[in-house]
Amino acid sequence: MISDYQQRLRERFLSVPEYPPPAPWRPVLSRQNPIGGLLGIGFAVAPDTGHDLVMAVSGDGHGLFDTLTGEKIARDRDPDPDHSTPDAVPDLSCPGLGPIAGTRVQIAGLFGGGLHTTTHDGWSLEVVSPEWPHHRVLLSRDGGMPHSGPHGERWWHIFDSNYSELRTAGFSPSGRTLAVATSSDLSLWARPDPVTGTTGKIAVRLDHTS
Repeated sequence: MISDYQQRLRERFLSVPEYPPPAPWRPVLSRQNPIGGLLGIGFAVAPDTGHDLVMAVSGDGHGLFDTLTGEKIARDRDPDPDHSTPDAVPDLSCPGLGPIAGTRVQIAGLFGGGLHTTTHDGWSLEVVSPEWPHHRVLLSRDGGMPHSGPHGERWWHIFDSNYSELRTAGFSPSGRTLAVATSSDLSLWARPDPVTGTTGKIAVRLDHTS
């Protein structure tokens, strides 16, 4: 049995459609760019620009994405078996690749861990399951539950994982990137730095090939 309050929350979450994150967020990668067998993701910082990178760990290897363009900037199809999945070490990390080679990236997803669920300027993210085992991702600026303000104005149902298993959802440590990862794809949204208003260096070539 669930309480009347829980039932009202469930009905509220089921009643709202999926809605894109509002400005200043903009889409970078969407579920139309599949990553088969995705196990988890983690954030890193580009050493030359200081902006966000996201590392994806999957059954097909490791990939590193520029979060401003969606460009895949590094790929390792055959990582060392001893370090190919984050459960091999206590801190759930994997070796970096490409421009972050020589570092380790903590990975959130199938084996545990987590991403930031708030930003310092008031954005928050929650995962709810009104139709368990499916998950919905909620973005808000109203302080979180119970989301009493109007949907589409102070909170947004941005992702419905009704087709694949949710792996993780959250913000980069900088607060400039929002990511949702499922077992089959990765979605990214980016925004300018909330302090400086800048996004960093943007590459011009787009490459979503695997």
